[in-house]
Amino acid sequence: MFTTAAIVYILVKESWIFFEAVPIRRFLFDTQWTPLFDDAHYGIMVLLSGTLTSSAVALLVAIPLGTIIAIYLSEFAPFKVREIAKPFLELLGGVPTIVYGYFALVFLTPLLQKIYPELPGFNLLSAGLIMGVMIIPYVASLSEDAMRAVPMALREGSYAMGATRLQTALRVVMPAATSGIASAYILGISRAVGETMILAVAAGMQPNLTFNPAESGATITSYIVQVALGDLPHGSIGYQTIFAAGLSLLLLTLTFNLLGHWLRKRFREVY
Repeated sequence: MFTTAAIVYILVKESWIFFEAVPIRRFLFDTQWTPLFDDAHYGIMVLLSGTLTSSAVALLVAIPLGTIIAIYLSEFAPFKVREIAKPFLELLGGVPTIVYGYFALVFLTPLLQKIYPELPGFNLLSAGLIMGVMIIPYVASLSEDAMRAVPMALREGSYAMGATRLQTALRVVMPAATSGIASAYILGISRAVGETMILAVAAGMQPNLTFNPAESGATITSYIVQVALGDLPHGSIGYQTIFAAGLSLLLLTLTFNLLGHWLRKRFREVY
């Protein structure tokens, strides 16, 4: 708790220095992000567009596949399959993200270019797809735990009414586990928004106001990495942008976590 408070204090303090030089309206609504240029612009929307686009691609992969895997492991998989698959999922979650990033750059991007030749070498699409694969274990494991916590009596009642296993899984178990599944989704969203190395390696780190995943782009986290390499002098307004960007990322992640907390309280069932 003390460490979190200290981080928030530093972000707010350093961001205040930045906002004294750059009006917050300009920070929120400018359509360019060029703090490294002489004609500097500080529009955070450019970085937010890359963050949200890559996260959306990742979630389109992670949420459906993670949910399907969770349903299979919870309701259909034999005991031995479940005992093997769960550790394997957790192992995938432990792979360093830099490995995923290089896999996206050297394998997935050339593969996608065979289908879509106009795709640039650095793009948000391949980074988002690989990021989705990385998030699948989080969504699948937590959703499966939530489904397994549903009392067997509900399943038996459904079977007694003539429902199939699939109908029971979709119409009884999933609604009963809504709060836990929603929490898994929110964790996946927060994980996607905060991802750094995959996007730094595969997305290009080129600030570009676009919501097209087939283009290169920069995210908040990849920009922080770029500036941390020493491109700007310490203490300059350009350097202070990493704290303003970090504060924006903190607020975005906090919003998703508060939404997850509300969903968990709103739909939680006590048996």
